[in-house]
Amino acid sequence: MSRGDMAKPLLGHRSTEGDPSITPAAGRTIGVLGSGDFARSLAIRLVCSGFKVVVGSRNPKRKASLFPSAAEVTFQAEAVKKTDVIFVAVFREHYSTLCDLADVLAGKILVDVSNNTEINHHKESNAEYLASLFPACTVVKGFNVVSAWTLQSGARDGNKQVLICSNSQEAKRTVAEIAQVMGFTPVDMGCMSSAREIENIPLRLLPAWKIPIFLALGLFLCFFTYNLIRQVIHPFIREQKNKLYKIPIEVVNTTLPCVSYVMLSLVYLPGVLAACSQLYYGTKYRRFPDWLDQWLQHRKQIGLLSFFCAALHAVYSLCLPMRRSHRYLLIETAVKQAMEKKMSIWVEEEVWRMEIYISVGIIALGLLSLLAITSLPSIANSLNWREFSFIQSTLGFIALVISTLHTLTYGWSRAFDENQYKFYLPPTYTLTLLVPCTVIIAKVIFSLPCIQHRLLRIRRGWEKGRYVKFVLPSATGEYSSGETSSNV
Repeated sequence: MSRGDMAKPLLGHRSTEGDPSITPAAGRTIGVLGSGDFARSLAIRLVCSGFKVVVGSRNPKRKASLFPSAAEVTFQAEAVKKTDVIFVAVFREHYSTLCDLADVLAGKILVDVSNNTEINHHKESNAEYLASLFPACTVVKGFNVVSAWTLQSGARDGNKQVLICSNSQEAKRTVAEIAQVMGFTPVDMGCMSSAREIENIPLRLLPAWKIPIFLALGLFLCFFTYNLIRQVIHPFIREQKNKLYKIPIEVVNTTLPCVSYVMLSLVYLPGVLAACSQLYYGTKYRRFPDWLDQWLQHRKQIGLLSFFCAALHAVYSLCLPMRRSHRYLLIETAVKQAMEKKMSIWVEEEVWRMEIYISVGIIALGLLSLLAITSLPSIANSLNWREFSFIQSTLGFIALVISTLHTLTYGWSRAFDENQYKFYLPPTYTLTLLVPCTVIIAKVIFSLPCIQHRLLRIRRGWEKGRYVKFVLPSATGEYSSGETSSNV
């Protein structure tokens, strides 16, 4: 990257006037030890946020061209002398090279931004190791969960949270003010013992997606095996026909909508179970079982995987006529029609069924796209609570209903055709209707005024069996107090 590019960072200067909580941090001098990618991005962000930046390097003349012109690049010892807050942007194995600066670093705040290459690679965290090397300094763990790209492009294009921990409250407050001026949201994670967990966070690959992905894979394998038996194995055993060519496209395309449809219903099923629990116990303060609580927390990921499968299903469906096997079957049908001297094979019912089936499917995919887009943090943050709830809850349920219509129009009257029950196994789409129809019926029941009113009262704090005081007039005209159950 050229010096000119570094001098013109992506972020513009953000004024902090009028915000008393972050004004004290603006304008102070911040030190950065290191000249790697993260150190350069950090220096750019600090300069754009109104800080004076001093970069300490072992080769300042060679590294100066990599930093913005507003940042001063000098030797490490000189940089340390000019500031009280220093970002240590070097690897753990290079901490020992800073030991010669121990006397100059005494009393300074060191912000450790390093990460490991493996989870729990060392017995102690990098921040604790740094604190042991410099006992006269105050070490704060922070900014390690923020990428170099986020520092340059801005918090709107990445995670806004900065996790901070230290044994000094004053040091945490100082670093938190700096993070706020930079446009991030500081999160206090407690004392230095939390540094080990903070350093493990960037090393975990999609931790919130583990259960939803395994769920989607499990459903895919189940439905794929079921469809394989019906579409490939059954013709081979009963009719000695080789249908293996159907596996890459047709069997997969039959499986994907099943997974998507069931996954979409699993987004709203835990809400139904939670409502049933609240109605049964008559309170919202009773803790849900751990499995239900985990289920509720993974609904976003399950919904996005549902959209992913639906999008793949749409692409696969568009590719069906492009297959050579489809062309052969089409020509074979035309030849048979000509030999039998049939002028037309038009079936009005089938034409209308397919038209409705495709139209409803397009609408369902469109609603799923809307749900997926609004689940992105950048979009969700621009919506208020009522707008987000309407899209994710109301439109999501409508998407489930339309997906059900899509499935029903696909099956039509074939569910009653005995030829569809191969090996006495029902068609796949009939199995997928079980969970979604249960959710839809439950939602309809909950919308009844008597149940809806009771559920609304519970979610507003009403509890069954709780006693409340009341006042009634006595025979003498005086008022007497008493108690009654709130569920009367």
